[in-house]
Order: sequence, then structure tokens, then C-alpha cells
Amino acid sequence: MEWLSEHGSAISAVTSICTLFVWVFYAQLLYAGYARQRRPRIIINRGKGVGMEALCLISNMSNEAIYVQHLIAVLHTEKQAYSLDVVEYQQEGDDQEEDCYRTHQGPLGSGDYLHVQSFNSILQQIVSYWDIDDAVLEQEGLSLGIRVVALYGSEDMPIGAWRTFKMHLSESPARQLAPTTIDTHRMNSKRERKRVLQWAEDIEIHKAY
Repeated sequence: MEWLSEHGSAISAVTSICTLFVWVFYAQLLYAGYARQRRPRIIINRGKGVGMEALCLISNMSNEAIYVQHLIAVLHTEKQAYSLDVVEYQQEGDDQEEDCYRTHQGPLGSGDYLHVQSFNSILQQIVSYWDIDDAVLEQEGLSLGIRVVALYGSEDMPIGAWRTFKMHLSESPARQLAPTTIDTHRMNSKRERKRVLQWAEDIEIHKAY
């Protein structure tokens, strides 16, 4: 007891410091949980198959809705990359006489998904737009990248996501398309969002010409 009385002030100071550390630790846990819930999450995947006829699926796993601005497909070859915004695409109408246009630009609610079209249709649009020779598609090492440019909540800078799929067009349908990564790469940091903004600007400038 005498020792406690003599060192009471020091013990009180140490206790206060320990209590502060505990509160800081719990505050960090709470903030990390809140930030994780607020972090946007977009997933790009295949659906209804695994070959080139599989659908390209865009899922919004964020807590809030996102607004899809651009869906950019990039065909990577040995010598060049060909990009095209496929947010709006043309498909054959029900009457078999006129073509109609569909758009995927717009809001996508939390937990919702959209299928852009098949990967083969996306590839054919790029080939048609850039007038790519068939010999290019016979090369090895072809890949098709899918990029999403979207707005999240009230944030000014766009968010992004991308995923690349290796294409083996000479293989059997079950082996023609394979993702190069297990998960979608999400671009949420400030530095990455500047790159996403550059994607959008490049697309808009290209459309202007």
C-alpha cells in the first residue's frame, strides 16, 4: 500500500496512457470497418458459360449505387492495343429488318448486375470498328481487357475497375477465354482515379473526332 501511495501519480499516468491507446485502437477498428463499407467494389466476370460466347457481367457490390459512364473494351495484340467504348451497342431488332440500339450507361444499384453482351460480340465490334485483319486474330497472346468507368455517390472523381481475359481462339470453346487474375482490379485510390479520369477523357476526345 505504501508503494502504491508513493507511486500513485505515476500509475495513474500510465493507466491513462494505456486507456488512450485502447480507445485509439478501437477507433481505428471502427474507422476501418466504416471505410471498408464505403469503399466501392465493382466485379467483372463471365456468365452463362466460359468460352467466347459467355456474357460479360458487371456487378456492383458497393453499399451504394454507381453510375456507369463508360465500358471500355481493349483488344491487346502483339503490336498494338485497340480500344472501344461499348456502353452503347447495336443489336438486331425483333423484326429482323432494323437494327436497334441498347445502352448500359446509367445507374446500377447496390447488388445489381448487368450483362454487356457476349465476349465474342465485343470482340467483333472492335474488329469491325478498327477494321482489323483476320490474320491478327490468329496470333498468339491475344487478350481482351474490360474497363469500367463509373461515378460513386457524391464523389467527384470517377472510380474504375478492370480485368483482362486471355483469348485462345483456336482452342475448344471451353478453353477460349480465361481471366488472367482471380479477382477484378479496383481503382479507388486518388492516383488510380486520375488514371480512370484519363480513360474517360481519351474516350470523349476520340468520340469528338
